[in-house]
Amino acid sequence: MAQILVVDDSSTVRNEVGDFLKQNGLSVSFAVDGRDGLAKLQADPGVKLVVCDVNMPNMDGLTMAEKVRSDLRNSSVAIVMLTTENSPAMKERGKAVGIKGWIVKPFNGAAVLGSFKKLVGA
Repeated sequence: MAQILVVDDSSTVRNEVGDFLKQNGLSVSFAVDGRDGLAKLQADPGVKLVVCDVNMPNMDGLTMAEKVRSDLRNSSVAIVMLTTENSPAMKERGKAVGIKGWIVKPFNGAAVLGSFKKLVGA
């Protein structure tokens, strides 16, 4: 059972984020796009935080977040976007579905570790 699900189509980003979180005592699983992320969330109800890219094939991160809330009826999992996107319209769309944070890449683990640990209750 993972505490954090990292959803990104870039294996480099998945590995960078996942390795940092694991080195800091957190349990991590991975998904390659929004569709895979939804499946992983359904399979693992222990996930407390999703760290998700916006631009991905098959299903983008914002659509995945909307489906987490509507289709999975999961309002408890925290979702943080990790993306190159900085559009106010996209941020508003994320805010509407309860996105907890919007981090512009590159990933700076030291800057977010405390917040991530708080979100998972660690």
